[in-house]
Amino acid sequence: MITVQTTVNAPIEKVWEYWTQPKHIMQWNHASDDWHCPRASNDLMVGGKFNFTMASKEGAMSFDFEGEYSRIKEFSLIEYHIIGGRKVIINFEETKNGVKVTESFEPEEVNSHELQKNGWQAILDNFKKHTES
Repeated sequence: MITVQTTVNAPIEKVWEYWTQPKHIMQWNHASDDWHCPRASNDLMVGGKFNFTMASKEGAMSFDFEGEYSRIKEFSLIEYHIIGGRKVIINFEETKNGVKVTESFEPEEVNSHELQKNGWQAILDNFKKHTES
């Protein structure tokens, strides 16, 4: 498992909403400024599915990031499997400094672990920036 985390200076209700609502997901779900998330759908319940389109802004590349939820505890935990079977676990923990978001995922085999960690951390950093603004 690879783990990334950040602490968001916002109430847990706002953090949860911004993490799970498509209108917000589309604002933060990209690893670099030359990519964006033009489409997002999210059925947040056990057995529910999500699909986030990740695309380069100039239109040369895009892919769908999709999966199915296996466990959800409101304001606390989200677990899902990406299409293909890799598991992802996200914990939300209220602290005196804000909400600590910890995301752990099984790596894929194509890119280095460092590249994957940096990409997921960049997305998490965009989430923090969007939620705090």
